[in-house]
Amino acid sequence: MVNIPVPAVAVPAPAPAPAALPTGAGSGVTATRPSGGLTVSHDVGRSVRVGWHGAELFEYVYTPQEPRAESPRPYLHPIRTLAGNVVSLYRPHNHLWHKGLCFGISNFGPYNFWGGSTYVRGHGYRSLDNIGLVAHVDFPALHRDTDAVRLVERLRWVGPDGDPVVSERRRLAVSVWANLSAWRLQFETVLRNDTDQVITVGSPTTQGRENAGYGGLFWHGPRSFIGGQVVTPDGPGADELMGWRGPWMGFVGRHDGLGPPAALASTLVFRDDQAFLGVPTRWFVRTEPYACLGPAPFFDREYAFAPGTELRLRYDVVIADGERDVAGCARLADRAGLTDLLTGEPLDQRS
Repeated sequence: MVNIPVPAVAVPAPAPAPAALPTGAGSGVTATRPSGGLTVSHDVGRSVRVGWHGAELFEYVYTPQEPRAESPRPYLHPIRTLAGNVVSLYRPHNHLWHKGLCFGISNFGPYNFWGGSTYVRGHGYRSLDNIGLVAHVDFPALHRDTDAVRLVERLRWVGPDGDPVVSERRRLAVSVWANLSAWRLQFETVLRNDTDQVITVGSPTTQGRENAGYGGLFWHGPRSFIGGQVVTPDGPGADELMGWRGPWMGFVGRHDGLGPPAALASTLVFRDDQAFLGVPTRWFVRTEPYACLGPAPFFDREYAFAPGTELRLRYDVVIADGERDVAGCARLADRAGLTDLLTGEPLDQRS
């Protein structure tokens, strides 16, 4: 195992940051290549890039510089398949706060950690002075071995007045399934309510807007994916699957350019780890007017986030070349469900 230099980065907010862990020092860009083909490069103070045999799979930007109105928070973009096709979009002109793959919640008590307007029952979308940001604190761990890259990050959710709202411990892990022309991202977040109040976590749907239950891990696909196909264990579909409940959901999209049809299609499969909230999640998905997908644990049910307690969520995202049918998506989801990539242990042996 090789450790990558991970000096602490100051939190861009008035709230004091926790003391940095002794994870080393350095500056500039550091890069390593394991024998297994995975690469990792750390542009200290800005982003981490993960690649496969020299080709970049994604960039994880942990100190975004976007306007406060967009609720700046870490995101993955661009995201690529093993063949190099880009499957994410950054700041679409009609939804500037959408950035590749990121984690955010619009109705988080009185706060908006999503960006844009906030949906308020009886009033619709309103521009409020309630937008917070998610600030990087440090990387207690960032390393790779022959089969995976693993990252541990501490973050702080800061309200518009600069007060700390949530402390977060986030873990990302990446592995490549070359025999399946796919790679896997495991995303886990543990949120702690640092206020002295119960935070009611919901969505525009819990505030009264039908089929607008977005919030959580969220992906915005490229424009060429508009009109793509949604895949569930029950079969394929499209926007009628908004709010569908189940263990996983896939999205098949097509790319512009020259080449055989098989080379101009990609598939993403999202899998929810149901061990934490205990029920299959509902899914927010659209193929029109833009392509997006995400597990939505607060779609139509509010969560009372008590002071000092923790909320844990975990998901897998599999990015695959080619168009996968129901059986193909199920194979990817099932394989992701075999092993906890963060620990290397079988999922059925977790404590």
